[in-house]
Formats: sequence, C-alpha cells, structure tokens
Amino acid sequence: MKINVKAKADTDRSGKQKFSVKASRKGKKTPLYVLLIFIAVQLLPILFIAPTLNYFRGQGLDEATALASTSGWLIVFTMGVGFIVTMIVILRDKRFFDIWKGKKSSLLAAVGWGVLGFLLLLIGQSIAAMIEMAIGIEAGSENTMALVNIAEVVPMAILAVVLFGPILEELVFRRVVFGSLNQTTNFFVATAVSALVFALVHMEFSHLLLYFTTGLVLAFLYQRTKRIITPIIAHIMLNGYVMLIQLNMDKIENFLKQLENIQ
Repeated sequence: MKINVKAKADTDRSGKQKFSVKASRKGKKTPLYVLLIFIAVQLLPILFIAPTLNYFRGQGLDEATALASTSGWLIVFTMGVGFIVTMIVILRDKRFFDIWKGKKSSLLAAVGWGVLGFLLLLIGQSIAAMIEMAIGIEAGSENTMALVNIAEVVPMAILAVVLFGPILEELVFRRVVFGSLNQTTNFFVATAVSALVFALVHMEFSHLLLYFTTGLVLAFLYQRTKRIITPIIAHIMLNGYVMLIQLNMDKIENFLKQLENIQ
C-alpha cells in the first residue's frame, strides 16, 4: 500500500510539473505571438494595395479618393482582424497580465486614472509641442492629417484609429515591450525603451519628442494601476479627441469667427 501511494504521489507531482512547464512555455510565447500579430498588421496591407486600389479605380473614383478608400478599408480590415486574433491569443493565456508584484488598483480606480491619464497626455503633448516649436520644428502631424483625410472618405476607419489601434498598441508597447523589460531591468529603462520604440514605430522622426512623451505617460499609467485598461482608456480618449477636433475643424473655426463678430 505504501508503495502504491508513493507511486501515485510521484505521478501527481509529475503531472503538476508537466502542466507547470506547459503553462510557463505558453506564458513566454504569448507576448511573442502578440508582437508578431502586430507586425503582420503593419506589413500585410502592402500585399493588398494594388488589387484594392484597382478595384476602387474601377468604381470610377478619382485617384485621390481611390487612394484614401484603399488605405481606409485596408486599415479597417487588417486592424479588425488583428484585434480579433490578438484577443483570441491573449484569452488562451490567463496569466498574460500577471506580471506585477503587489496589489492591482480596483477597476474603478483604473478607469479613473485612465481619464486622468488623458489629461496628462494633453499636458505632456502640449509641453513637448512647445519644445519642438522652440527648436524650429513645425507644429502638426502628417500622420494624423493623413488619417483624418482617410476618415473623411472612409468613416469606418475612425473605429480602427480610435479603438483597434490604441488597444493593439497598448498590448504591444506597454504589456509586451514595457512589461517584459520591467521584469528584467527596471522601471526607468523599461519606460525609456518602450517610449522610444513607440515613437520610432510612428515614423515621424521630427516629432520624436511628442511620441516619446506620450509613451512615458502611458507607461506611468500602466505602472501606477498595474492594469492595462488604464493606458488603453487614456489612449482611446486621446485618439478620439484628436479625430473629433480635426474632423470638425471647419465648424470650430466658423464658431470662433461668429464669437469674434458678436464681440
């Protein structure tokens, strides 16, 4: 009887060890999968530009509208699919977000910090923009204006820019890049590297300081609450605010002129 009990215990311990190793391997692979999906989302549209552009040209659209339509629908499709696949991968790994020591903030506090983070982003970007202007860099983002022009032709692209984009970027830059580095280095190194990578990926090197500042604030928010929902909320609100202002710029200017006339 003693031999049988010991054998069973060994079997149980062996089973737990195998499960532990399997779970550990999955945990290590999930961030890599998320990163690869994000890279695919950035690169795959290249394969579909020519046939999609030819389709819209065939619909009788002028060249500028055809180009905007092509960009808009490819952004919607690739980001939408990328978002769905990423969620599936993450949901299969229940420990994907378990990278912090200590207690996480409550959900209510995390949401509150997300809203406050939006205000911090506005302040940080304003300061960064003033510094850039002081050293001779012109205000305004070509990347933002391009997305606004696309959204005017393909309104569905707003969903990708305001929702899918921020969620994917926070999962990659804050959870995968910042989160992984924070476990092996320290907060300051992880924050600096993740913010720099975030800035470089946006391919606007003249506004490197602007994106770097944004990355710093978002990393701080993630560190503060230990919940990825916090930087996601702040990022979504920032993108939504920018799109709302830019898409209604004519109306805003007309309103300001009317106020001047009244005065």
